[in-house]
Order: sequence, then structure tokens, then C-alpha cells
Amino acid sequence: MIHLVSDIHLQAEGPETVGLFGRYLSGQARRAKALYILGDLFEYWPGDDCLDDPDSFESRICGRLRQLAEGGTAIFFLAGNRDFLAGGRFAAASGARLLAEPHVADIEGRRALLLHGDTLCTDDLKYQAFRRTIRSDNWRTSFLDRPLADRLAEIAALRERSRQEIGEKPADIMDANGEAVAAAFREHGVDRLVHGHTHRLGHHLHVVDGSERQRWVLGDWGRSGNLLACEGDDWRFKTVK
Repeated sequence: MIHLVSDIHLQAEGPETVGLFGRYLSGQARRAKALYILGDLFEYWPGDDCLDDPDSFESRICGRLRQLAEGGTAIFFLAGNRDFLAGGRFAAASGARLLAEPHVADIEGRRALLLHGDTLCTDDLKYQAFRRTIRSDNWRTSFLDRPLADRLAEIAALRERSRQEIGEKPADIMDANGEAVAAAFREHGVDRLVHGHTHRLGHHLHVVDGSERQRWVLGDWGRSGNLLACEGDDWRFKTVK
């Protein structure tokens, strides 16, 4: 069995979700041969030097993930818009293998395209421009050169600005664009796509060039969570609580 999750948004200020994720790692996750995390595991990741403190929140979460990996569950991590700065030290601390986006994986014998999902939201032009900026090498280098405290302050400001902008945007532009979805199916030659980001849990059927394709959208976590469990041809959402 393979599990796929996304948008858990772990942060020290959210103890209910942290506890839920801990219970998942020590319970349901141990029955999976592989766990794919499709981004936004953390509410934010300021850089791998947050692991300098072995008692930091991030270090403790990575330690729990490593326990799962050492127990035999392979962990794969594809970064989201909140934790795209996670790098080699995160991988070493957590036991996760970092995946570049987009990634085509063998999920129980089926080729599936894995994305975080924000690249599909092409109607949100302002967000896409912002994404291109912060994913550039120049921005990343400049940001990570700043002291950790300065980075954390900047992240807090960005999060507040994001909350305000989301409240002002029409809901439909923050969802996956149908043409972008069809283009992704065509480009990668797959009939299954799994992503998160939109927080809109659902299973959608698309007809692309006369063929039926399946899109599985992972939801976000709060007091309860969700995952996509794949065992052979049996793919279904399950609740984490």
C-alpha cells in the first residue's frame, strides 16, 4: 500500500494538527510501504539551518519522520509553496528522498504524475508571477544569506499578506485550470494525476484527447486529516483522526 498526503501545514502554533500527524506516523503510516508528501508539510520552512537546534520544532518533526523511514516505510518529499526551501539537510534529518517537480512515479503499477498543485492554478496571474520570483536562484540565494531571525520576520509578513490577498480573490482563480490540467496529462503521457495545494479534496474525471483521465486532489489537515491510499487498482481517500 502507498499513501499520498499534502498540505498538513505543521507549525508549533497548531498542536492539534501536530498531534494528529504524530499519531498517523506511529499508526496508519507504518502499514504503508511508501509515503509521498506532496508539499506544504510545514506551514513554512525558513531554510535548513533551522535544524541547527536539535530541539527545534522542525528537528523534532524530522526525527519522527526518520523513525518511520527506519521502520521500513520509504518517504518521498515533493516541496510545496510553503516549504520549497527544504534541502539536503532536511532530507538527511527526515530520511526522505527529495523529488523534483513534476515527478512521474510508479504508484502500485500505474504511472502517475505528482505535483504540489500550484502550477495548475494558472488563472491566478499575480500568484504565478510571485512564484516565479521566489523560485529563482537569485532570490533563494539572497534570502538564505540573511540571518534566520530576519527570514522568519519576512515569512510572517508574507503569510499575513497572503491571508489578506486570498480573502480578496475570487475562489475560482485559486483552483486548478482545466486547460493546465489537460496539458499536464498530455505532456507526461499519464492517465492519473495527484496533487494538493487547493485544499479541495476530490476525485475528478477528465476526458483528454478522447481518453478518460483521473485527477485526485488531496485535502488539507486540521483537527482531522486525509490521505490517498493506493493498493493495486484500489485507490481511495481515507480519513486520519
